[in-house]
Amino acid sequence: MLGARFVLENPVTSTGPNGFSSMMTNQWFDAALAGMLKRDADVPDFLFVSGKLPVAQRHNSLEEFEIGQTGKPLTERDIQEISGIIIRGNKRLSEEFNTRGSCDCTYDLGAMARFRVNVFKQNGRHAIAMRKLPVEIPTIEGLGLPEIFHEIAREKNGVVFVTGATGSGKTTTLAALINEINKTQELHIVTLEDPIEFVHPHLRSVISQRELGKDFPTFAEGLRAALRQAPKVILVGEIRDRETMEIALSASETGHLVLATLHTIDAGQTINRILGMFSKEEEQQVRQRLADILRYVVSQRLVTNTNGGRLLVTEIMGTGMRVRETLVYGEAKHRTFREIIEAGDTRGWHTFDHELVKAYEAGLITEDTTMIFASDKLKIQQDIDMVKKLQSPDTTELMSGLKLEESPLSSLQRTFGVPAPAEPKAD
Repeated sequence: MLGARFVLENPVTSTGPNGFSSMMTNQWFDAALAGMLKRDADVPDFLFVSGKLPVAQRHNSLEEFEIGQTGKPLTERDIQEISGIIIRGNKRLSEEFNTRGSCDCTYDLGAMARFRVNVFKQNGRHAIAMRKLPVEIPTIEGLGLPEIFHEIAREKNGVVFVTGATGSGKTTTLAALINEINKTQELHIVTLEDPIEFVHPHLRSVISQRELGKDFPTFAEGLRAALRQAPKVILVGEIRDRETMEIALSASETGHLVLATLHTIDAGQTINRILGMFSKEEEQQVRQRLADILRYVVSQRLVTNTNGGRLLVTEIMGTGMRVRETLVYGEAKHRTFREIIEAGDTRGWHTFDHELVKAYEAGLITEDTTMIFASDKLKIQQDIDMVKKLQSPDTTELMSGLKLEESPLSSLQRTFGVPAPAEPKAD
């Protein structure tokens, strides 16, 4: 849905036919961004596409920002010049754009804001997507992450994978984990990122943040160099190939805690993706290595909540005897990662389906959303039906006439911070 059009004063005194400078400058672009932010500081995304005015995107709505008084859209030349301002002559970014059709970087607007930027091609033309990065470093509590994340941050070695689709909040979750370590432990932390999104201050820890293309050429080479930089914790923004995975596993075997991301949807697919990076002859050895060093697999999804925003839903698998056995011998009947996670609920482990039902119970998501994102839709439908029965006024008491001692929603309400409903009264 396209919202109202807002007019921003053009910061350039001499303009071309479209109201834009024929030779854009950093000052012009910074002033344009600042004007859009002053109009609405909470907008997370800006889009620049030829043939349209600059667009601010907030969840399911779009608002055009008219720069100057002409009301004419951006041209391809305008977008190319803005791209040049953002890329700043960086050869790696230019090569990535030319060969892959897109490139990622950051853009600083002084003390006002920082942006994660993707410059890409669409229909053979330039386009730009800019996401405003939060200035405040995220915390485990602030994100509403489960208590088990404090345990993850206390791990001393091994590997922790945070997985999910692009845009599911993996970077934000990792930043919260690094922040927790930074606040509670005296360590040297090295991060390898593409690009750097959250700039961490030095608290109890010393943090060395390195950016792909600026501070190291590839993740594999950056990770190899990190082993010589005396870290205790290494964050790898993304493991994309076998070489990087091999070094990450080796680092976790030599006493480091490695935090890394993968584009996988759950624990089972994560293990299969790792094994798929190696040859069939190496599989059994890799399985044994994972059994020794894997600490957690955290998978994430963002679902639409009842307020039209987004709700983070997680799946968490730790390590134990059954997990190690399954890693070594593979999944089988009555020995799947999902079944193991479900049995580990007392340890803080949980599946996506479990968290979806909890969110539905709390009224945070609709039944349709719950079903869309469910893995086992038949079981989820049964769980939803049970929730409806428990929430029905006719089932607030047991058949014996005894009142339930605790609301079945109490655990959920504590998790999501939802106020508890009034206790039903006995007749």
